[in-house]
Amino acid sequence: MFNKRKIFFHCPLISSVLGVLSAAGKVFFAEVGQKVTMECGAPWFKSKVEWIRDTLIIRVSTNNHIPSKGQSPIGKRAKMSKHVDLEISTVMETDFGKFTCNVDGVPHEHVLIVFSVLVPSDVLEFGAHATLECRVKSPDNAAKVKWQKLNGLEEHSHKVDLKSADSSHKGIWQCKVSYEEDTFTKNITINVKDPVPEPTTPPLKKNRQNSTGGSTKNWPKDMVFLGLIWWIWVAIGAGGLVVIILIVVVIVVYKRNKRRKRKFLRMKKVQLSKNPKTYCQCVRQTTAAKPQQGRRREKPSALPLQPLLQE
Repeated sequence: MFNKRKIFFHCPLISSVLGVLSAAGKVFFAEVGQKVTMECGAPWFKSKVEWIRDTLIIRVSTNNHIPSKGQSPIGKRAKMSKHVDLEISTVMETDFGKFTCNVDGVPHEHVLIVFSVLVPSDVLEFGAHATLECRVKSPDNAAKVKWQKLNGLEEHSHKVDLKSADSSHKGIWQCKVSYEEDTFTKNITINVKDPVPEPTTPPLKKNRQNSTGGSTKNWPKDMVFLGLIWWIWVAIGAGGLVVIILIVVVIVVYKRNKRRKRKFLRMKKVQLSKNPKTYCQCVRQTTAAKPQQGRRREKPSALPLQPLLQE
């Protein structure tokens, strides 16, 4: 009889322990900009299920299977998955925190850790400066983060400064985020370009020869420019000036001759317009005189005028 009572007394205790174990929470890790699905911890609900982070995010009940959303900013990007799980799309840094999934009045506590990996590029220039950063958002800043390079012993904090990238920085780098007993790892691969070989140039001669065949080593520095003495530059400048003057003279003479030729042609044209035009005249044979039909009386010639008599 005593044993039966003992067993009967411990049954509620065992059931409560199982209820507590079933309500144990989980830690979820989500990267900024990605999607995360948080499991509630219960396969099904009888009356209702709701997700809460400070305020209501989403609720579904058997009376109305249409999800109703609360005033939480996460609600616009959240939906129910598998009837009880919470799915958040396009995770933001502000989404971290403690979440509660209530299934028929039984709470299930969960934690969401949000992280982001900032890398300038997967391929770094040789000798360039680069920074690897892993940002983590967690409740009470309890999460720990560190960088570690595979096949290497170095460990760093949430930020790594590669002041001069070289071949030793090539490989897989891991961002490790740990919260209590849970750990999440994000791997990235870093490549570094090979250094560009410097071009080989022939050695410069110690004594530079000028155009006259002499050495400019013994000349003062203020009298030598680009390996030539100052008077050579003066001669080059004078020669260039003479060439420019000759070109200008040739252009002026050419234009003047052209102008004179045009004027001469214009005057010649005017003279030709003033001369009379000559036409071809044909020589015609004269006709024979007509024979006289009768002899005409010739008129007597006029008498000569006599001078007036003088008294």
